[in-house]
Amino acid sequence: MTQSKEYDFVIIGSGMGGLCCAYILASEGYSVKVLEKNSQIGGNLQVFSRDKCLFDTGVHYVGSLDDGLCLNQFFKYFGILDKLKMKRMDSEQFDVIQFADGKTYKYGQGYDTFKKNLLADFPNEEEAIDKYCLKMQEVCEYFPLYNLKTSDKNEFADSLDILEINTAQFIESITDNVRLQNVLAGSNPLYAGIKDKSPFFVHSLVVNSYITGSYRFINGGSQIAIQLTKRLKAFGGEVQKYANVIGANYNDQKEITEVILESGETIKGKKFISNAHPAKTIDIFGEERFLRAYRTRVKSLENTISTFILHLVLKKDSFKYRNYNTYYHRIEDVWDGGNYTAEDWPRNFYVSMTPHAKNEDYADGITVMAYMRYSEMEQWVDTENTVANPAERGESYAAFKKQKEETLIASLEEIIPNIRECIQSVHSSTPLTYRDYIGDTEGSLYGILKDSNSPARSMIAAKTKIPNLYLTGQNMIFHGILGVTIGAFVTCFNFIDKETLVKKINSF
Repeated sequence: MTQSKEYDFVIIGSGMGGLCCAYILASEGYSVKVLEKNSQIGGNLQVFSRDKCLFDTGVHYVGSLDDGLCLNQFFKYFGILDKLKMKRMDSEQFDVIQFADGKTYKYGQGYDTFKKNLLADFPNEEEAIDKYCLKMQEVCEYFPLYNLKTSDKNEFADSLDILEINTAQFIESITDNVRLQNVLAGSNPLYAGIKDKSPFFVHSLVVNSYITGSYRFINGGSQIAIQLTKRLKAFGGEVQKYANVIGANYNDQKEITEVILESGETIKGKKFISNAHPAKTIDIFGEERFLRAYRTRVKSLENTISTFILHLVLKKDSFKYRNYNTYYHRIEDVWDGGNYTAEDWPRNFYVSMTPHAKNEDYADGITVMAYMRYSEMEQWVDTENTVANPAERGESYAAFKKQKEETLIASLEEIIPNIRECIQSVHSSTPLTYRDYIGDTEGSLYGILKDSNSPARSMIAAKTKIPNLYLTGQNMIFHGILGVTIGAFVTCFNFIDKETLVKKINSF
């Protein structure tokens, strides 16, 4: 079946990038249709319920949401800021970095608090701490949209030199104190950090955003997708679920005329935007449609590691709510978490909880995330299991998850000794869950790995060689709610004057 209507824009994927593009374009008067393969919109914004406890799929906290900051301003532009239920995280400690020796270090909100906390633990390192904070702020200035500005040079960054600074190397250059080095890099799971590759610009954009306004979403981050969709529909935009795009038809000018859904339905459009991973996009639209050098480069790029996630439903009023996250490192080198063995997994993990409107004092659930390589999924890699296409992976998969759940709970007891007596039920997800629901190849946490050794190689442009196909999403600028929102605007600059658009953002 073919839909007779031809849309100005057809967007593949309803993740944050796809929904932001859809809103921007619909608000400018274009007809827009968003296609989502799953039963729930939002990609990493999705939530799910276990024993009446809500868990976030991927958005556990966001930054830059204090008044006047960029994400705050973007949400005002989208018309959703006043509709989102949020809780500002603790000013004194939004993140806690903890080590196996029991010592903890607090990241505070605002640079004054952030520095004050670090100086309390490292009183002889004021110069290094100042250098670190100033350099982060300096690097952030090179990214125009991050600062609600435009640039005639490059919307990604005004200086290629900035992209080549390595995070670990920079931190090691400002201090010989190994523990301080590890504390400053302690939240690197936020970008799946690798010591000899992770660029300082990624570290800076991410960490700076949290220092300048960290929030959690009450009852989960799916409300962002819900509110964006409501706003999109108010402008006449459409969203179709259970719409898995598997191919396309073309005209003589090598332009896409329509996409083909798994159901056999086709959707016509003038322009198309893919929110899927670039490698997945190549598969959908046909390798022969892309230059060999491009598809070889994209498909050879290293992706960030995946994750095993433990979802613990807690007994009522058994565990006090913590308005901060914990990054626990069982080894001294915080960069070495991904190099685990079967015997010492997990080397590090992240602990978070979602605030709920009806119970501010106690946590309903706890989320624990630990690195897991996709190669551990080899036995079940040919299976797929989603709400839209349910399937069983077998007893061996269930046994694997059970064993990992037990190992991770035992590790969690190292920092929360009484956790077992608080648990009502245990649930978990693997790299396959991430792959099937989010659509990233190999269940990658944050898509393509940015590499300070060759930053240009991992830069993905919005425009492709197919004349009317464009890209958006976490692989363009950087990942996370803020990163993909910025990326969506960069994509839409191909169709809307950027100076006009940024003025609109700043007018709210």
